[in-house]
Amino acid sequence: MSTFVVVGGDAAGMSAASKAKRDDPDLDVVVFERGQWVSYGACGLPYYVKGEIQSLEDLVSVTPEEFREERDIDLRIGHDVTEIDPDGRTVTAQGDDGEVEQEYDHLLVATGAEAVTPPIEGLDREGVYTLGSMSDGKDLREYVARARDEGNLQQPDRGLACQFLETCTGPVGIVGGGYIGIEMAEALAANGFEVHLFQRGDRVLTQFSRATSEAVLDHLETQDVAVYLDSEVRELAGDGSVEAVVTPDDRVPVEMVLVGTGVRPRTALAEAAGIELGETGAIATDAYRETTVQDVYAAGDCAEAEHVVTGAPAYVPLALTANRHGRAVGQTVTGSPTEGGGVAGTAAVKAFDVEAARTGVLPEEARRAGFDPLTDTIEAKSRAGYYPEGGTVQVTLTVDRPTGRVLGGSLVSEYGEGAVHRSHALVGAVTEGVTVDELANYDLAYAPPFNTTWDPVLTAAKVVDGQR
Repeated sequence: MSTFVVVGGDAAGMSAASKAKRDDPDLDVVVFERGQWVSYGACGLPYYVKGEIQSLEDLVSVTPEEFREERDIDLRIGHDVTEIDPDGRTVTAQGDDGEVEQEYDHLLVATGAEAVTPPIEGLDREGVYTLGSMSDGKDLREYVARARDEGNLQQPDRGLACQFLETCTGPVGIVGGGYIGIEMAEALAANGFEVHLFQRGDRVLTQFSRATSEAVLDHLETQDVAVYLDSEVRELAGDGSVEAVVTPDDRVPVEMVLVGTGVRPRTALAEAAGIELGETGAIATDAYRETTVQDVYAAGDCAEAEHVVTGAPAYVPLALTANRHGRAVGQTVTGSPTEGGGVAGTAAVKAFDVEAARTGVLPEEARRAGFDPLTDTIEAKSRAGYYPEGGTVQVTLTVDRPTGRVLGGSLVSEYGEGAVHRSHALVGAVTEGVTVDELANYDLAYAPPFNTTWDPVLTAAKVVDGQR
């Protein structure tokens, strides 16, 4: 019997294991997961900390028991794979029952990513947290609960940030203005904390257009989140426990700090086995997710993929990519070679009462890739002007000036006014290499409760096309 071994039990790993077992029920599928959780939605952790999701178990898609009993997958949690031997075609894992050696015919490395550890003094102090795992989420939720029990928090009337910072207690710091930082600012402010967010660059959400970043920043400030731009954190000061965030210009008293400065691929196991990394620092693969070692694949947050616009390797650690690529590996190892597909860098974020989305490449990256980018930002109504509800949508569109090819876009709107769903039209355009005049003629749906006759995406395409 052929054996498919998977290292890592989250999105990519369990998607691959499940698909392989469905396509070939006789295949022996073994999954090693060093933690106690599998197949969980880490993207939901900020909303668990906030209190909108009541239980960690709610974030689990399929339980270990279901994988074992209903899908016939040999899932071994609490087993840390310590070595891959490509010559002997074995993996060695350490568990509570001692060391285990497992042979494989095909192997998937799905070791995920880990939180970046910035060069900040005091990261080991009590009260300093990250949010990269279910246990991290549990710890943060317990911190919020303790703060409530100790009576340190005054609950705001609107369930969001305190109306005036001086009326709040329980100041907390967030280091990093990316996805986690923004989402956790909302989660902590919703629980009555006085939130201070520190960003080393000159804007938050640097993956988005500057116009989108500025719109989100403006909204954060209306929610009484104190944002410190161009503020590189030097130290998390304190005597045992963290007491202050120290930058070259400020010393801000805090009672807790969340460090959310990004993630990096977890590649040590692969490197030790002689598997090559790509130029992004993640594991290099071909279109079928096979690495430089025969019959060894890599997928998810530890691996790179090809960008659909630039054609170059890209590192985009997001859930859909992990699921797609894992599923493709499951098909490939059972005899149906399947490409995982490229990535467009599509992402979305909610910040209190606004939503933002992005896809493709923006001007700086476009120039590095050899394009001549033309970009503009428009703002339009989200629904028909006579409709009694609605807001605005801001669209930043980037195209290649000589060819008109749509390269990327960034959108922001009030929450529920469609920035994220409108971005899907741009994803299609970016992925298929559509020109801006073709995009302007997309037959998008129209009805007064949903948009204007000329959707904001179409309006942006017409404006940018007129400037070529």
